[in-house]
Amino acid sequence: MGRTLQNTMINLGLQNACDEAVYQLGLDMEELEEIEEDAGLGNGGLGRLAACFLDSMATLGLAAYGYGIRYEYGIFNQRIRDGWQVEEADDWLRHGNPWEKARPEYMLPVHFYGRVEHSASGAKWIDTQVVLALPYDTPVPGYMNNTVNTMRLWSARAPNDFNLRDFNVGDYIQAVLDRNLAENISRVLYPNDNFFEGKELRLKQEYFVVAATLQDIIRRFKASKFGSTDSVRTVFDSFPDQVAIQLNDTHPAMAIPELMRIFVDIEKLPWDKAWDITKRTFAYTNHTVLPEALERWPVDLVEKLLPRHLQIIYEINQRHLDHIASLFPNDVDRLRRMSLIEEGGTKRINMAHLCIVGSHAVNGVAKIHSEIVKTQVFEDFAALEPEKFQNKTNGITPRRWLLLCNPGLAELIAEKIGEDYVRDLSQLTKLHEFVDDDLFIREVAKVKQENKVKFALFLEKEYKVKINPSSMFDVHVKRIHEYKRQLMNCLHIITMYNRIRRDPAKLFVPRTVIIGGKAAPGYHMAKMIIKLINAVAQVVNNDPMVGSKLKVIFLENYRVSLAEKVIPATDLSEQISTAGTEASGTGNMKFMLNGALTIGTMDGANVEMAEEAGEENLFIFGMRVEDVSELDRKGYNAQLYYDQLPELKQAVDQIKSGFFSPKDPNLFNDVINMLFHHDRFKVFADYEAYVKCQEKVSELYLNSKAWTKMVIRNVAAAGKFSSDRTIKEYARDIWHVEPSDLKIPPPNEPRDAGQDKTPNGTAA
Repeated sequence: MGRTLQNTMINLGLQNACDEAVYQLGLDMEELEEIEEDAGLGNGGLGRLAACFLDSMATLGLAAYGYGIRYEYGIFNQRIRDGWQVEEADDWLRHGNPWEKARPEYMLPVHFYGRVEHSASGAKWIDTQVVLALPYDTPVPGYMNNTVNTMRLWSARAPNDFNLRDFNVGDYIQAVLDRNLAENISRVLYPNDNFFEGKELRLKQEYFVVAATLQDIIRRFKASKFGSTDSVRTVFDSFPDQVAIQLNDTHPAMAIPELMRIFVDIEKLPWDKAWDITKRTFAYTNHTVLPEALERWPVDLVEKLLPRHLQIIYEINQRHLDHIASLFPNDVDRLRRMSLIEEGGTKRINMAHLCIVGSHAVNGVAKIHSEIVKTQVFEDFAALEPEKFQNKTNGITPRRWLLLCNPGLAELIAEKIGEDYVRDLSQLTKLHEFVDDDLFIREVAKVKQENKVKFALFLEKEYKVKINPSSMFDVHVKRIHEYKRQLMNCLHIITMYNRIRRDPAKLFVPRTVIIGGKAAPGYHMAKMIIKLINAVAQVVNNDPMVGSKLKVIFLENYRVSLAEKVIPATDLSEQISTAGTEASGTGNMKFMLNGALTIGTMDGANVEMAEEAGEENLFIFGMRVEDVSELDRKGYNAQLYYDQLPELKQAVDQIKSGFFSPKDPNLFNDVINMLFHHDRFKVFADYEAYVKCQEKVSELYLNSKAWTKMVIRNVAAAGKFSSDRTIKEYARDIWHVEPSDLKIPPPNEPRDAGQDKTPNGTAA
């Protein structure tokens, strides 16, 4: 979520008033804003997307709730010591959190372990351990519409009789200390991005948020006029018309068997009725195609922790497979491929399959990704129910990612096209009229230059390196992962360094290369990549032959509040994942909206950015998805590229020989070995095209006017990538609710008594 103060002031239309009031108290608002901790309760794009979605849902007047876990410790703080990443606990609640309100009156029990007893009256889950879920509510204000939605985060609490009801009454002290065991559930965020770690505590977290949230939703449904009770029993027929639940990846997949358990075991609905309601309630968004990221929980673990849920999953699977067998008799291989249970070795539950079978809609997050989902990853399911599969291209909120972080550009745009674009970003196309307006071109360039000077001062303060603000700011910020190919950027840096040293007199377009991002603590290769970048920076930044022509900076502790500083100052945005690996990306959109040009592959939303702006207004290079498949078919041979490209060979040899690690020449052996023998992401295959494309970037940068005109064309084409547009599509195609642009009267104005304020239709 990042910081809340400035975003709240902007959405409430109070920023200028607050700035002025605080100034009159002899304080500086910007200084005050820097004191607030980021709420870093997610890992990367997936968590930030949810935050943008909450902003858009409130701005569109949807009655929507964001549910999650109130981690005591969020994503770790990253320190760089001697070039290595070192993790520190993110004690973000140390000074309290003024934006949250604990709601003990809505505390709910969550059950674990135990056993299942079957009787004539149905299944009973008994002898369970209970953990309490305490909700904390954070307001989510819409933009200038007096709407405030709620983000409800659950915190784990031990019941007061925890470990005291049973036999160990003897050790009272130990029993109280053991309360920590229950409360550890919401202690810390697992720091993996695009990687599945099948730990028991993680499964507990996933079920904890799901069980608390579903009870909360059902309580709210029963309290509403729709949850009409037929004497004792609630009639749930209207449930899917009043409630839509969007599963953000498979992490909350246990919601499907949990809702079935509530309907069948507790509310005593017949299975078929319960299943129909469940399917119509859930929709699933897939966020990655990397096999190592797909959740596959061991059956033994689920059986121990959630025995009733395992039985329900087996029953769902049995009926699912019976249905497929009736359509494809004797096709046992299809049954194996489509089963929710993977046999062979340890039996596992494929959570993506569970989500597809238990949802009425499945979507990818960019056109190219949704195609891959349909034709490759889940092709059997798409063949069965093609109408279930959709695309919803991701977006970003223009409130945080333009108004808040880049007020200079936001104001310049407003002067030209008015202020309405903030709620309807498609209006940015009006900027096309000014692409040849010399004054506007100069003003756009001036705003960028001011942002760069400001960021350069920040860098000099933090990193003690002198930055040339007229150099090209070439920025690569995102989680560190092999598929995102920070290594390819690194090879380009070494290549530029070698060219400068080979011919110091030759014209070189000066660059400041900024790379930032966190590596999962257990991801050895990602940590080696960080060390390599810092080792290269050490050599480049201290070579007098290079001087101010090339500087390399690794941005420590990349997070939302740092993104808000670096993105508006960026000239060149690096989006260089291997085609077919980045589901969408959203950083790419933030840079585009803030006047950076993109160098990128035809991957994720880059494809649609090129479609909107015209491919000639992006620096597109490298293999397409088809080329990657073809290379896989032929077999990728890294050695071939090394042998044929002298500059690549030189760069690789320097890493290999210890040129960047003289004290330990073998330091980067693992990296080199990976690049030659098991590089799934084919860095060498795109190296030549990448370097050539970078030459075109430098050439254009020399012509400031032509560069800025291309910038304007990009900003003018960025409208599609508002999360407002994304959410309107979810609302229309999946949730079946109507967004409203009505401005609710402010609380100080009397409301029209005749108005029925019950939201019309579904809550998402």
